[in-house]
Amino acid sequence: MKHLLSILLFIWGLSAKAQTFKNPESLFDPTPYGFSHASSVKANGKLVYISGQSGGLGKEHHLSSDFREQVQIALKNLTTVLDSYHLKPENVMKVTLLIVDHSSEKLKIWEEEIRQTWKNKPFPASTLIPVTKLAIDGMLIEVDAVAFQPIK
Repeated sequence: MKHLLSILLFIWGLSAKAQTFKNPESLFDPTPYGFSHASSVKANGKLVYISGQSGGLGKEHHLSSDFREQVQIALKNLTTVLDSYHLKPENVMKVTLLIVDHSSEKLKIWEEEIRQTWKNKPFPASTLIPVTKLAIDGMLIEVDAVAFQPIK
């Protein structure tokens, strides 16, 4: 019986989901805002740290003056880096947003656009930091991320 229990626990462990996202019921529901309160990983794999991705388009790093367009491009750039690891947005455990001259209007745009990238919940844990300026003149947003790549 003891061996059977050990085997069942081992099989359950193999089938257990490697990533967990939590939103405790005693806290407000963050999903309308495009994030989870916490995320964790329990499995063999590696963490992928992604540098801040801006809203700069292409190798020329063209920056639109439109905040929504920069958000879309920053998320596309993030997805490009994820693709290079054969990962999807759902593998991202944590994002940090830096938004120049943050406002409720900019937050609403972020919430709308993150839903286009994270088509399937859960959303990653998230921190938003309002800033007055970023590294390059004209940058309005920067998004960095930590993703988890399970060993296959």
